[in-house]
Amino acid sequence: MNYTANINGIDVDAKYSEYSVSNIFIPLISKLSSLQRAKGKRILVLLAAPPGAGKSTLCSFLQKLSEEHDEYADIQAIGMDGFHRRQEYLLTHNVLRDGQEVRMVDIKGAPITFDLELLKKRIQDVLSSEVTPWPTYDRHLHNPIDNAITVEKNIVLLEGNYLLLDEDGWREIKDYADYTISITADENMLRSRLVDRKVKSGNTLESAEKFVDYSDMANVRLCLEKTMKADLALRVNQDGDCQLPRT
Repeated sequence: MNYTANINGIDVDAKYSEYSVSNIFIPLISKLSSLQRAKGKRILVLLAAPPGAGKSTLCSFLQKLSEEHDEYADIQAIGMDGFHRRQEYLLTHNVLRDGQEVRMVDIKGAPITFDLELLKKRIQDVLSSEVTPWPTYDRHLHNPIDNAITVEKNIVLLEGNYLLLDEDGWREIKDYADYTISITADENMLRSRLVDRKVKSGNTLESAEKFVDYSDMANVRLCLEKTMKADLALRVNQDGDCQLPRT
């Protein structure tokens, strides 16, 4: 099944197999609908995956699928990318990386470059208010857009790199969740995808590869190595389709 979506200002094409739709996605939507009905109010679902794994596109597709089936509750997909610290902040603040002081903008996308406390507060708002605003991120502006969308559905699917990160501060996010999903993928495939995405954001191939190799791939490895166990584990193959891990 072909699917096209605009993710953070970039048009993305994806293709999901009929097997994945019928045997993974629809059963997942059914399960989440049952959880929501049993709880009787909004539920929060976390989906964690490394950079380049297609998590934003997948969540958008799951939202579309839920809206096409009247027997299931509608899913609203949102992301944590709107909690990137602003570009002006990243350009004027430094951190230590491998014993050297570097600008935060040079490692943009690392956990430290997100406003974790604000993310937690806004998650609490989502769980306590029927209708609440939520930020998004625009890759062309290189900045978040506050209050860009309104959260109002009963199944909120929040995606991001570090939502299941096994590190101090980040671990607490899992406590808010009613259900969790993790995705893994091959490192080399992720690198190729990340370079392509960086080029589509207006960078040269050379600068894209330099940033991906220095910054993004460190984040990829962090996600692959330090993501906590989820209720559902999936793997993205070379075609971008989702599979259940081999047992």
